[in-house]
Amino acid sequence: MVRNRKGLAPWSLAREAGIESATVDGTIEVPQLVQPVLDTGFVDEKGDWKGAKSSDKDFIAFGKEEGIANGGTILAPGVNADGTWPLDMTGFRDIAIAIKPSNGGNCAIIAVMGPDSNNYANLSPVNAAATLQGTPGNQTDLEDLFNDSGQSLTADVWNIFIIFRERLANQKLLQFKITNNSGDVSTIETAFMRLV
Repeated sequence: MVRNRKGLAPWSLAREAGIESATVDGTIEVPQLVQPVLDTGFVDEKGDWKGAKSSDKDFIAFGKEEGIANGGTILAPGVNADGTWPLDMTGFRDIAIAIKPSNGGNCAIIAVMGPDSNNYANLSPVNAAATLQGTPGNQTDLEDLFNDSGQSLTADVWNIFIIFRERLANQKLLQFKITNNSGDVSTIETAFMRLV
């Protein structure tokens, strides 16, 4: 919607009062325009376009590890056909993790550094599979960013958990170490959804 209005220029009060000696028109047209704006990204300091992130529409980085013994561990996501390993959380705040075990019972889930075959930004090698640490919230000391030592899972269905509060935001090289503590051998499927 466009609407024009007139405003008085600060130097023209004498003309508005009717004194004709003023040589400048006392009104200024002020166009007002109201329109919707979409924020689709920004141009960084190097002049490169960076599109705004949006949450993953569907789960990604599906993985399946078979025959995991009681006490055995997997790193997820692993190597996937869609090339999404490890997870890059740059621009994402939260994450949903889905786990589908063939044997119900407990498991441990820990956020860890991805493989040393990948760089973390421009740093290599990294301390692969090390528990990620940081200062979430108002913490002043380093602590584990996500470490659940005893999560109960139901067999043969997707158990979906959302890790909020930006605990893993912007981690460029993220994997999860999942330990089978169900008491028996299990096949473990995993999938992930990054959230803005």
